[in-house]
Amino acid sequence: MNWTDVIVPRIVPAAAAVVAVGALVFVWQAEGTGGLVPMRVPVVGNGGAGSDLGSSPLEAGKRTVGSGVAADLPGAWPGFRGAERDGIARGDMPVAGEWEGRGPRALWSVEVGEGYAGAAVLGGRVYLMDYDREGQADALRCLSLADGGEIWRFSYPLPVKRNHGMSRTVPAVTEKYVVALGPKCHVSCLDSVTGEFKWGIDLVREYGTVVPPWYAGQCPLIEDGRVILAPAGPESLMIAVDCETGEVLWKTPNPRRWKMTHGSIVPMTVGGVRQYVYCGHRGVAGIAAADGSLLWESPDWKISLATVASPVPVPGGRLFLSGGYKAGSMMLQLAEEDGKWTAKPLFRLDSEVFGATQQTPILHEEHIYGVRPNGELVCLDLDGKVRWTSGSGHRFGLGPFLVADGKLFVMDDHGELTMAEATSETFRPLGTAKVLEGHDSWGPMAIAAGRLIARDLTTMICLDLRKK
Repeated sequence: MNWTDVIVPRIVPAAAAVVAVGALVFVWQAEGTGGLVPMRVPVVGNGGAGSDLGSSPLEAGKRTVGSGVAADLPGAWPGFRGAERDGIARGDMPVAGEWEGRGPRALWSVEVGEGYAGAAVLGGRVYLMDYDREGQADALRCLSLADGGEIWRFSYPLPVKRNHGMSRTVPAVTEKYVVALGPKCHVSCLDSVTGEFKWGIDLVREYGTVVPPWYAGQCPLIEDGRVILAPAGPESLMIAVDCETGEVLWKTPNPRRWKMTHGSIVPMTVGGVRQYVYCGHRGVAGIAAADGSLLWESPDWKISLATVASPVPVPGGRLFLSGGYKAGSMMLQLAEEDGKWTAKPLFRLDSEVFGATQQTPILHEEHIYGVRPNGELVCLDLDGKVRWTSGSGHRFGLGPFLVADGKLFVMDDHGELTMAEATSETFRPLGTAKVLEGHDSWGPMAIAAGRLIARDLTTMICLDLRKK
């Protein structure tokens, strides 16, 4: 029997205070053609200005315990794009190289609120930032990897209108903590096993964050016991928060008043210096992981409409950036000399060659894989030259993709999953299967213990990819 525990949370006070799949909805891809039909625009007054400035809804948060039980299964996908935030599964069991019959078997499925939020997986548990339309509440759900049974959920009341879906972010999870960012920029940190509330931050109230059109798409990052977030408010571009206490450890000033985008923070190390890279609405910047100081910034990369794809670190101090519509893509070279950092463009590609409307590209074995605006899967070398495309017969729209066991798994807009060799030689599909019956199957996928978790607008499924 379920029971409810009403929590009086410790909200981080404003005085102490100083987040694809990513998953945004911008254009419909005309199936079977290269043409674009009219862009979806955000609903005016439905999230662009932030939430009301009254009491935070986190103060009314509730934990509900269900009958689900964590699975005794290995493997992890602990946040946006996996353990290394690069879209590649490591240390997981081998997957089948071919599919029989109708494709991989569905182990379970659950109904979810309208949206594109992807899953994080750790310790036999699946974490999902969901929206409960009936209860009008954000809901961070913890499910069993074995059967999808709900173990617990933490919810707080928040009216959110349909704006081409609601939730879009992927939680970050460790053995002790899970951190989620809701559609209107409410940050909650819970005990990842029990679901007990630890602390929360309302970025709109405390930092002046402007909720992006189509709601928040930034996925939290946990590193070294700290949550790294980009509120991009008038005074703070980025913050680091202690997972245990909720104490803000450092803040990065925001003198140029960059606003929050739908992109996520990406860590990288250049010249022995750990830094966090973030694309604001007017440029891209690198922030020192040690103290939050601004190392470098570049106005050479900015997108006027919507920044969704996150940066991709490339060996040799390079950074690959990509966007939708006419943004195309760019490679930056980062360097430090006498304490001064520079970020210089190495090349730029037109959108017809390569861009990324929604999903972040993957760097795999010195090649970049991604879906360009016309829906074709593309393989680039690190000089920006196209090695191959999937062609007009294999277009994937805005669907997600990942790499596991030397294979690419790519979802299209309508729930058709393609498995192909992750090779730079040619596009070599190994199998295709219809795995979701709905539409807008755009949420970032996750894989752990040979199980692939995917979703469309209203259903999440778990597929068995293991070798027999």
